[in-house]
Amino acid sequence: MSFEKTEHRTVLITGAAGGIGRATVKVFAGHGWHVIGVDRREFGERFPAGGLYILADIADPEHLRRIFEQVAAFTPSLDALVNNAGIQIAKPLLETSVEEWDQTIANNLRSAFLSVKMAHPLLKAGGGGAIVNVSSVHAICTSPNISSYAASKGGLLALTRAMAIEFAADDIRANAILPGAVDTPMLRASMERGALEGSSVLDRLENLARKTVNGRVAQPEEIAHAIYFLADATQSSFMTGQALVVDGGATAKLSTE
Repeated sequence: MSFEKTEHRTVLITGAAGGIGRATVKVFAGHGWHVIGVDRREFGERFPAGGLYILADIADPEHLRRIFEQVAAFTPSLDALVNNAGIQIAKPLLETSVEEWDQTIANNLRSAFLSVKMAHPLLKAGGGGAIVNVSSVHAICTSPNISSYAASKGGLLALTRAMAIEFAADDIRANAILPGAVDTPMLRASMERGALEGSSVLDRLENLARKTVNGRVAQPEEIAHAIYFLADATQSSFMTGQALVVDGGATAKLSTE
């Protein structure tokens, strides 16, 4: 892989209309990359010039096949794939239905597995590249009432290591980023469902902030810049198979204190 390649790079980002995804689109575009965004929702504002936005559901294998047909028609190669799309179902394990479990796994884990299989030829065609899987701190330590999400993100972390080993010969790096609490629509929706402590969304945000070392939750842009670091071979060329935790120190702090 040529680490000097800095122009005309192309990235595919799933979950591009969400909090972290939207911020990631803007960070890559700001660095001059051509961005392909995928989401089941409209982006809601002007997508970066020179890019491509695809409305599709990555949990559906047929949708994924059509996505990559459009991607291949748009570009002969990819330099990075960011598997960011995901959902969260906040329910006690004993109350989680088979359908809810399967829905979470399909969106958060199976979609990454299939996306990587379809993206691999395009990454290889570009002489190598990077895969960044957006996992979660719930992959390594978790909370009540979020078992399906934690399982899917733990599986994604394990899958990342397998990708790194199997794709190394093709100069394709694979790393995972494990965000902690990030002020996104997904987090706020979880709070509104009562999955976290507190009497209001603001109370729950403040409660989460107190559990980090630096006393606040992250903004999506902070996670997006970390994703970019892992994708850009000029910055992280010797990193593969790793888990980058970006959680404000939450997992470094003893919960018993």
